Amino acid sequence: MSSPATAPPAPNNLKRIVAASLIGTTIEWYDFFLYGSAAALVFNKLFFPDSDPLVGTLLSFLTYAVGFAARPLGALVFGHYGDRLGRKKLLVLSLLLMGGATFAIGLLPTHATVGTAAPVLLTVLRLVQGFALGGEWGGAVLLVSEHGDARRRGFWASWPQTGAPAGQLLATGVLSLLTAVLSDAAFGSWGWRIPFLLSGVLVVVGLWIRLSVDESPVFKEALAQAEARKAARGGAAEKLPLVSVLRHHWRDVLIAMGARMAENISYYVITAFILVYATTSAGVSKQTALNSVLIASAVHFAVIPAWGALSDRIGRRPVYLLGAVGIGLWMFPFFALVDTGGFGNLILAVTVGLVLHGAMYAPQAAFFSEMFSTRMRYSGASIGAQFASVAAGAPAPLIATALLSAYGSSTPIALYVIAAAVLTVVAVGVAQETRHRDLADVALDADPEPAATSPAADARTA
Repeated sequence: MSSPATAPPAPNNLKRIVAASLIGTTIEWYDFFLYGSAAALVFNKLFFPDSDPLVGTLLSFLTYAVGFAARPLGALVFGHYGDRLGRKKLLVLSLLLMGGATFAIGLLPTHATVGTAAPVLLTVLRLVQGFALGGEWGGAVLLVSEHGDARRRGFWASWPQTGAPAGQLLATGVLSLLTAVLSDAAFGSWGWRIPFLLSGVLVVVGLWIRLSVDESPVFKEALAQAEARKAARGGAAEKLPLVSVLRHHWRDVLIAMGARMAENISYYVITAFILVYATTSAGVSKQTALNSVLIASAVHFAVIPAWGALSDRIGRRPVYLLGAVGIGLWMFPFFALVDTGGFGNLILAVTVGLVLHGAMYAPQAAFFSEMFSTRMRYSGASIGAQFASVAAGAPAPLIATALLSAYGSSTPIALYVIAAAVLTVVAVGVAQETRHRDLADVALDADPEPAATSPAADARTA
């Protein structure tokens, strides 16, 4: 029989939950990706003008990587309080932090105005962005996963994942429009600020929508049972979610981290590093490179729900493995197509890469959510996803740019992505299939080591 937590929600209510998560994640990713595109196009000149152009780009990507370094801290803090206080409150806070930091970047003075203080301030705001995004992803996908019914969880939970290509689409589209209508001098002087300042408007819209949704019913039920257990133990508190995750779900955390390697590295090579590679090695204009990512991101947005729905039919692991193997096989053709300099070939290279990436990214939300029990799900999913980003997405553009600088060839970069794909195949290969798991099975949430034991309690535990 279905409990209130597992009964399928009203369609209109579920669509509102999905819309709230999607719009919020779109805004957060818009802010995050906007920085990455600006780092590839103008930040090397505005904040590191005394460096060689390629070295300046490396330094610019280094500040880009700093945002990833803060994501695990965000995962720890937001995961802890999200498992204690609920998903909705923490999602509102993450949106405010991200939007505020992005808006402030649009007001920053450059190196020409304040000298070395400019890159320092830029780095601080990037840290705030990373901290906020570290807490955003887990809460957004859990809010949908815990509201939706199990039969279509992969499909519904994949919609917050489309916030990444939607944010990329929005950020790249705004930059592409500005570079098309403004001269290089105008864009470098003041035009680059406009997309960052637009974040303030987007945050207001996102908050209005996000404040209108209800807390996850699965979390409410788990919280009520946790309070009942606490009362039965005479007020003894449960272990911290982080402690329980690392003690009882460490294998799932490692699997999630391994699963993220190919997905994260390939995405930032295809969407961020490509802006550097195409313009410096393939002789493609900034506008052409941005337009190719823009078109491919639209396709990426469309295929993610389809991959999510397929994972409901055949399982999370088969779809994820298809994406990991595919992205590894695609890397050499990817760079060969980009090297031709043709716009059509560039679109084909990026689009196929993002379609294969979507096969990993779409089932990831449901897959990671189903690995952990409710009272430690926010912490577990966030830790697994965001700790991997430090080793994967954070240094990916930096490593790719350094390899290009050292070898002058795309071959080492392709091998780098292929190695990540192998690691992901191993991690997902040893994982258990999770698509039939009931997220409302809160019996798994009980602390396996009660504060006080008795013969009767020992018998129940056995």
